[in-house]
Amino acid sequence: MQSTHDHYTPAQQHKEIVLVCEHILSPANQGALFRLADAFGIQELIFIGAAPDITSSRLKKTARSTQEYVSYSTTLESKDAVQAYKNKGFECVALEITQDSTPLSQLPITTQKLLLLIGNENQGISEELLQQADYTSHIKMYGHNSSMNVAQAAAIALYQLCEY
Repeated sequence: MQSTHDHYTPAQQHKEIVLVCEHILSPANQGALFRLADAFGIQELIFIGAAPDITSSRLKKTARSTQEYVSYSTTLESKDAVQAYKNKGFECVALEITQDSTPLSQLPITTQKLLLLIGNENQGISEELLQQADYTSHIKMYGHNSSMNVAQAAAIALYQLCEY
């Protein structure tokens, strides 16, 4: 028998994870990221360059009310936002396919404080933000396409990072 939401007890998140979203423009993706932040116990969502319109019906439909209580902030200064967390001992992981990126499952994570960087739906993470990352990592894929939706990729990455 399927359990109801009333009988669900969430797992305890033992890591401090902050999700940095650079120029995520789609209200559906923004809403999905709020919902993922809730699901994975994310400490904060930081939107760089594109503030979410939390009155958007598409965002609200995808977020399923999580935008009302998930902690988030917006900024135009990506360098300052990332550096502030790195100064607090956070390791910074950029989710991006590059010549030097490592599969998520092989990251040498050494801390319980993680900053996950994700980028724009079309351009990915800016070079400026990539340079701030301690690690650049990618999701191992088996099909012909080299990318996937940013919210789907964030979900896979958050699941993997929570399992370390």
